[in-house]
Amino acid sequence: MTAESDRGVLAKPQAEPEHVEHVRGVAGRRKLTLRNVARPFEAAGGLFLFVFALQVVKTAARAVVPLLERLDVAGPVNSLGFGWLGAYAALSGSPAAAVGTTLLAAGVLDEREAFGVIGGSRMGASFIVLAVGYVLFLTKRRNPDGLSIGVVALLTTFTTQGPAVALGLVSLHYGWLDPVQFTPPPAFLDWIDAIYGRPVELLDDNLPSWAVFVAGLGLLLGSFSLFDRALPQLEAGSPGFERILSRLDSRWLMFGIGGAVTAMTLSVSISLTLLVPLSLKGYLRREHVIPYVMGANITTFIDTLAGALVLGGASAFTVVLTEMLAVACVSGLILVLLYGPYSRAILAVSGMATHSQRNLGVFLVAIVALPLVLLAV
Repeated sequence: MTAESDRGVLAKPQAEPEHVEHVRGVAGRRKLTLRNVARPFEAAGGLFLFVFALQVVKTAARAVVPLLERLDVAGPVNSLGFGWLGAYAALSGSPAAAVGTTLLAAGVLDEREAFGVIGGSRMGASFIVLAVGYVLFLTKRRNPDGLSIGVVALLTTFTTQGPAVALGLVSLHYGWLDPVQFTPPPAFLDWIDAIYGRPVELLDDNLPSWAVFVAGLGLLLGSFSLFDRALPQLEAGSPGFERILSRLDSRWLMFGIGGAVTAMTLSVSISLTLLVPLSLKGYLRREHVIPYVMGANITTFIDTLAGALVLGGASAFTVVLTEMLAVACVSGLILVLLYGPYSRAILAVSGMATHSQRNLGVFLVAIVALPLVLLAV
């Protein structure tokens, strides 16, 4: 065999990787196309399940009364702890907030108590960031940056949501937003009843109330899962996303991005979780997290506001709107007048909390004990 023939024989395998790469590229594009085609159906399914879940939970709300009585949940303080712990358990604030709105529409909670549950759901929603940061801390050579991001997100939420809850309760007491009410047209509510009325009745007639309530919670979680699959997947590895964040050094731009990303994903848990890998890669500094979280904590109420409209209660709409505006007012005040000392204080406390395992343990115990105390007082 000649040298040329040898080179020809040896050259043949070199063409195979290109062919394989082409096949894989075609398969990848086909998979992406199918994924994009499926998104509208997943969004429609998520919306259908979301409305169905709200109707089921509302119907079975009476099953929660014994639990609330056993836990002695009465008043906004107890409700704040109840919603806070509910968000911890679900690793997401949206289901807990939806439950609070539904219990208000069903007459189980009054406005102040429902407001407490919704506010508490926001307190616990940022816990997922710390959980992800801790996992990365254990798997990424114990890099503390992920933990720091989680602590900063929690501290920012606590220190803005706390005053916002107080401001919102004052607003509800004096009825500042009572003139701003929106009630869906009766035809819209009739349409919902025509679609969901019979299936809800079947569940209510054949299952005990507690089982119907649990089924409603499962449907609620399933609806958010479908929404997550249908909405744009903003990944930390996206070059465009990372390039934008790496060039931003403005509190207002980060505030806007946090609000926009959360509005797109309808989940503060998802939008805040993106911060951890971005920080580990050096695209995001800890001080950028503060205004980002503030923006995210406002637009995260969009799905809860939509749930209030579906339930048809004017008071539920007012409660959620009050929460949104109160958080916006507190965040705006901090960004305009107090951002320098506020951000330095948040970063200093975060540094102390992640300085050692002992300090982190104390911090974790504190953020779990606080809602328990609120629930018990």
